[in-house]
Amino acid sequence: MLAAGGLWLHALLRGNLLETTTGRTELAARKAAVLADGRALPADGRLPAPDGGVDLVLVRDARGRTVAASGDGSGLPGPDALRPEAGDDSRSAVLPPARPGGERRVVVVVDAPGPPGAHDPHLVYAMTVLGDVDDATRAVGAGLLAGAPPLIAFAAVLGRWVTGRALRPVTAIRTELAAVTAGALDRRVPDPGGADEIAGLARTVNATLDRLAAADARQRQFTADASHELRNPLAAVRSRLEVALADPDRESVAAALADTERLQRIAADLLLLARLDGPAAPPRAEPVDLALLAAEDLARRGPARVRLRLDAPAPVPASGDPERLARALANLVDNAVRHARGEVVVRAYRDDGTGAPVLEVTDDGPGIPEADRERVFERFVRLDPDRARAGGGAGLGLSIAREIARTHHGTLTAAHPPTPGARLVLRLPR
Repeated sequence: MLAAGGLWLHALLRGNLLETTTGRTELAARKAAVLADGRALPADGRLPAPDGGVDLVLVRDARGRTVAASGDGSGLPGPDALRPEAGDDSRSAVLPPARPGGERRVVVVVDAPGPPGAHDPHLVYAMTVLGDVDDATRAVGAGLLAGAPPLIAFAAVLGRWVTGRALRPVTAIRTELAAVTAGALDRRVPDPGGADEIAGLARTVNATLDRLAAADARQRQFTADASHELRNPLAAVRSRLEVALADPDRESVAAALADTERLQRIAADLLLLARLDGPAAPPRAEPVDLALLAAEDLARRGPARVRLRLDAPAPVPASGDPERLARALANLVDNAVRHARGEVVVRAYRDDGTGAPVLEVTDDGPGIPEADRERVFERFVRLDPDRARAGGGAGLGLSIAREIARTHHGTLTAAHPPTPGARLVLRLPR
């Protein structure tokens, strides 16, 4: 940038000085042309010295003879060398030095045709030596060359200092981020404040660390809950098998088999949750009739503790994975059957406002408190801790159902029921 600026300044100064000198030279030539047109040239042929630093003014007639001059014109070119072009009354040119070591010159030629009807036109030459112009441009060039190295050095030092000061927060962020480990997820990078990109980077990094810490906490809690849920059935299976080993009977073996089946269900649920949590491929997109899906689920159940009723007067077409949607519906119905007092209603319909397909499961049980309508979808959450675990689920059914809805780009919420009880609504995209 300094080199480009220096070259531009040098060229601008040189062009300006040359243009100014050429203008003065042309002005002197036109003054002499006025004398030639008015037949007012000195009789002795000696013109007065021109003003403005012009070195020579010379008048030649049509034959190329010098009729008047302010000095020796031996350095000028021949009469035909600088004649103005047709349609122009003047011409200028910069001539090289007449001899080695000499100086350049600017020459302006002005046509002096004389009064109307005259047949003796003249050419007026004015010449200025460009010694001052060349000296000034050389001085400026030397000054630029002499001043460039310290200016570049100063710019480099200043740039390094400014860059280092600007990137100091980045270094602090990198150092603190390198210290974040699995055992120190509570560390956060320093926020320099402000609204620039580095402050935005620090806040983004801290937000990412917050999400990582939350995910790690959820993972640890999930592991602890899974271990707790598996430990009780395993202990029960072991004790029943020890009893059966000491005194074999069908009741002990049947109880051990029931506990083993519960363990299998818990393990299958954990495996499904792990698959839903991972970056798995999107679910299959097949045509599904939610009304038919609900009818098949209720038909498979057979006699139940409470009455099961289907409210689906028309087909409800949707798109998704039939197996996963059936699993989500089964989990919702299982949850409703465990809490219902007398009836569970499954509805399949299209939303009147958006046209989205909806599955809704309602029971007449104790319901879900408004403060717990999000917490019920957390893993291993039971709102009734005193309920016997053998008669209830592991607290994974609603979590699995919500994850299935999420993978289908839908939602699962605990809505406000019109009557006492619980109302779970699974809504899929249109």
